[in-house]
Amino acid sequence: MTDRDLTPKPDPAVDPAFMREQYRAHGLDAEQLAAHPMDQFAHWFQDAARAAVLGTLYEPNAMVVSTVDPTGRPSSRTVLMKGYDHDGFVFYTNYGSRKARDLAGDPYISLLFPWHPIARQVIVCGVARRTGREETAAYFRSRPHGSQLGAWASAQSTVIGSRDVLDDAYAELAARYPEGAEVPVPENWGGFRIAPETVEFWQGRENRLHDRLRYTARPDGSWTTERLSP
Repeated sequence: MTDRDLTPKPDPAVDPAFMREQYRAHGLDAEQLAAHPMDQFAHWFQDAARAAVLGTLYEPNAMVVSTVDPTGRPSSRTVLMKGYDHDGFVFYTNYGSRKARDLAGDPYISLLFPWHPIARQVIVCGVARRTGREETAAYFRSRPHGSQLGAWASAQSTVIGSRDVLDDAYAELAARYPEGAEVPVPENWGGFRIAPETVEFWQGRENRLHDRLRYTARPDGSWTTERLSP
């Protein structure tokens, strides 16, 4: 018996080299696209939201946000989108967080909506700007009471000694602002609006021959579209 014979055979269930899905979704034609990418996004987001209601997709507003630090090193994290319109996509965070510090130095940002259960992705590249305090306050007051306290309790992205530090801070805030009390909006907390410069709509197709259609902004505010090879 040789050493080769002793090598365990790969298990397709856990070996990523054997993992693959054969997408059988309908295609995406340029003629089907809306004139504005945010209108197209609204259409796809409604499909994703319906899939979530049916239990086939989890958190359709979850997006991967990628930024770069002053040395050019990228970082990514999952964030919840809390609004969108023709001006772009909005999320909220602590302005002392790593992503907010990155954006203070370099406002260019990438978003990815990974709607795998419906074989779709949306990839956005654009520029992030802080939302106004009135808009921030309006959203903050719409949050559940516990989430409002959490925004105060967590100095996001900073090192803490233990989970107890976080829990104790939250408990102190809960005593100071019980359910029903108005929680003030933290000064160092707020939103970012991402004005898109490119928006790609990715539709999974058979044999990895996916449909990729990308909008690119023109200087006059209009948009061009082009098909990318998968």
